[in-house]
Amino acid sequence: MSGKASYIVGVDVGGTFTDLFVLNEADGSARIVKVPSTRGEESRGFMNGVAKVTKSASEIATVVHGTTVGTNALLERKVARTGIITTRGFRDVLEMRRRDRPQTWGLRGSFEPIVPRHLRLEVDERVLADGTVHTPVDLDQVKAQAQALLDAGCEA
Repeated sequence: MSGKASYIVGVDVGGTFTDLFVLNEADGSARIVKVPSTRGEESRGFMNGVAKVTKSASEIATVVHGTTVGTNALLERKVARTGIITTRGFRDVLEMRRRDRPQTWGLRGSFEPIVPRHLRLEVDERVLADGTVHTPVDLDQVKAQAQALLDAGCEA
């Protein structure tokens, strides 16, 4: 893939591999790229994957990023004091996950929220299932909530 293309790149950085899904907007073709991840230098896998697609980052129109490494660090509680800013009505989604149980099918077990509820803040915003923005995010509201998390001891 090269030339006057315009790519949309979706990337997921995992502990072992970095996966890219690349859509060429010019011709509608798609490609999947899988490259090794480098622990501690997670951006290296992304850059190595991009190099397999194009020689010029200017051909990339959009990057959509997900990270298994980041999600796993959060779930394993290997992160700094953390807060979350979510769309109003969704602050409890992580807490609603499967509880920690000694036996998979048991009804009893312990539970410690990944992020304490007082550090899960909300902002007004809504995107519909088809991608239509119903209520645009208020950036001033996001900044205020981010400051509230910093004031509560969360690390930047």
